[in-house]
Amino acid sequence: MLAVHRPVGLASAVAGPAVLNLRYCARLRESDNAMRTIFSEQHRLRDAKTELYGGELVKPFERPSRADMVVEAVRNAKLGPVEAPEPFSMDPVLRIHDADFVAFLETAWKEWSQTGYAGEAMASVWPARRMQCRAPRFIEGKLGYYALAAETSISEGTWEAAVASKDVALTGAKALVSGESGMFSLCRPPGHHAARDMFGGYCFLNNAAIAAQYLLDSGSERVAILDVDFHHGNGTQDIFYERDDVLFCSLHGDPEDAFPHFLGYADETGLGAGMGFNRNYPMPPATPFSQWREALTDALNHIREFEPRYLVVSLGVDTFEHDPISFFKLTTPDYLTTGELIGGLGIPTLFVMEGGYDIGEVGLNAVNVLKGFEA
Repeated sequence: MLAVHRPVGLASAVAGPAVLNLRYCARLRESDNAMRTIFSEQHRLRDAKTELYGGELVKPFERPSRADMVVEAVRNAKLGPVEAPEPFSMDPVLRIHDADFVAFLETAWKEWSQTGYAGEAMASVWPARRMQCRAPRFIEGKLGYYALAAETSISEGTWEAAVASKDVALTGAKALVSGESGMFSLCRPPGHHAARDMFGGYCFLNNAAIAAQYLLDSGSERVAILDVDFHHGNGTQDIFYERDDVLFCSLHGDPEDAFPHFLGYADETGLGAGMGFNRNYPMPPATPFSQWREALTDALNHIREFEPRYLVVSLGVDTFEHDPISFFKLTTPDYLTTGELIGGLGIPTLFVMEGGYDIGEVGLNAVNVLKGFEA
């Protein structure tokens, strides 16, 4: 049974978590230990060749070079050691995701291949309004049942890469429990669009949500998730929408103009026990950093008042002014400021990599957030 907490926005009379956070903040300032990055070479197993974009099958924007550029930037910046993840069982995944959905992901490519289809597995039919919402037997129907969008194909190696990616997130979360003040889980494929029982938006398993649940299961009463990716973290919202032990705050492009279109509006504030623990900040095309920063400041204030034991940041840098599939106008120096503002909370923080598709700058922008956090 979930514990009942006071609504977000009310000052807490309990000083314990605040004292702990101050101690962690002091440790962060005084420690000579650099931030550790967790990274798996297994991400390259996810190397899809097709994405449905603008009515065409194109080379995916979410490709192996993204993670390679980020890890190269981490090493060039001498941010800290880059380490391989340790393996975890599927138990943390099943705390978040539907078991039938997980089983589907594990066997989808094999089932698709056995049909004799030549292309990659892509959804082409859905249980639309007034249709039956049942999982069909045939893989074509299964894909549509579990997909939230058509752009994301499943290819050989997708499942293995997704499993490695969740291990990257869990290794970072375990390090926080062991006393680290900041960790970077360089996850690929990303995860924040993956709902309890749906994939899409390049995401299969929700790395940030899995990590947050792990932190709760390790003894924390409250965990906050801050999603700064350009796109709304619909999957994370779906998973925690009726819960009060996780505060979810998402800054993103207005769903009237941006993917995923059907979730992420400001009036989505939670349901039942989760009422008041979901906060969305949709913003219009050409949003500058000054406006985006106002939303971030408000989200950080709510996180501070929530007094979480840990913070998980869904770190997307597709808010960049030159990102090919987004429309915000943040510049490279803005990511340093973003990291500084997040670091000002003084909360042990796990950064989980999400989006960012300007391949030339994705590494620099991600590293700037981490450097700002440590400043």
